[in-house]
Amino acid sequence: MKENMDPRMHTAEHILNQTMIRMFQSGRCFSAHIEKRKSKCDYRFGRVLEEEEIRQLEEKVNVIIRSDLPVNETFMGREKAEKEFNLDRLPEEAGDLIRIVTVGDYDACPCVGPHVRSTSEIGRFLIGSVSFDEGVLRIRFKLSP
Repeated sequence: MKENMDPRMHTAEHILNQTMIRMFQSGRCFSAHIEKRKSKCDYRFGRVLEEEEIRQLEEKVNVIIRSDLPVNETFMGREKAEKEFNLDRLPEEAGDLIRIVTVGDYDACPCVGPHVRSTSEIGRFLIGSVSFDEGVLRIRFKLSP
């Protein structure tokens, strides 16, 4: 996990992932680069998104952000977590007690990164660009204050 990761941007990644699952049944991103100024997520996908889909995706993420959902953490044993979640993106040092981050009742995901306490702290989610190449959909995004 990158040190000094921005909690706002990282929590927005969680919301984007769950929104992609709900809108497109895509699964969570398999790769992400999260920075304070701008970030990107890569998804295994079959096509580029249409302009209207991009607009809807951005708006649905912002609806969740504006909902002022609490962001909490719980812990569960690795064996149970492996049955409920994909742990592939967790670092080796995550250990046997897995931290699960929840965004209200919208998303739950194993994670070791920093997060905000409420989605209202994130700001406005803006999709900068979307590209598609060889089965990979890349979404680049940023946050406004």
